Amino acid sequence: MTSIAETPLGRLDQEGRLLNAVLKQETKVPGRFGFRGDIALEFQEQFADEKRPPETVMEQVITFADKDGTTIPVMAGYLQNFAFAEQVAKVLDGLLSPDGKYFLFCNNIDLLAKYRLEINGIAFFVLPCDESTVWKEMLELMDIDKNDIKKFDTAGKTDAVLDAAKAFSADYEVIDLAKGLSVMEPVKNRNENRPV
Repeated sequence: MTSIAETPLGRLDQEGRLLNAVLKQETKVPGRFGFRGDIALEFQEQFADEKRPPETVMEQVITFADKDGTTIPVMAGYLQNFAFAEQVAKVLDGLLSPDGKYFLFCNNIDLLAKYRLEINGIAFFVLPCDESTVWKEMLELMDIDKNDIKKFDTAGKTDAVLDAAKAFSADYEVIDLAKGLSVMEPVKNRNENRPV
């Protein structure tokens, strides 16, 4: 029985950052704890005991960590604004590894752009995400047919996609944060053009 406290995700859980979980439990791999949901990056100021939603969030996160591991080996998530990447690196400082695979799908980068962003020795694959989800984008990126994993439960599907992601590599243009900030586009309103 693996608890989240025995994994590197435990720190984020203690800090109250793991929100809106659709998966927050052991996966099918012994000693592995999976999480799918949102990670709060910056909290709003709270007054008295009121609960306010976070100021900024990495959404649709898919990740897992191993019991007694020191770092999170693989993670994917959605950022409404590429500029939040700096907060991601700050919040996850010490929890990511130079050998890990980390994917940031961003609302406001060119739809044809693909980058490798390096922050403090950690590399992130930065990809566009307009009207899709991180889950669909990861299936496509890993070349996984959803029918092949249809029979698995949420934990099993998470294992399958993230195990494939651990072996992913791509020669995208390497950029630093300053370059990324200089080429990012305005944040798109996700609710635009949606029926009311």
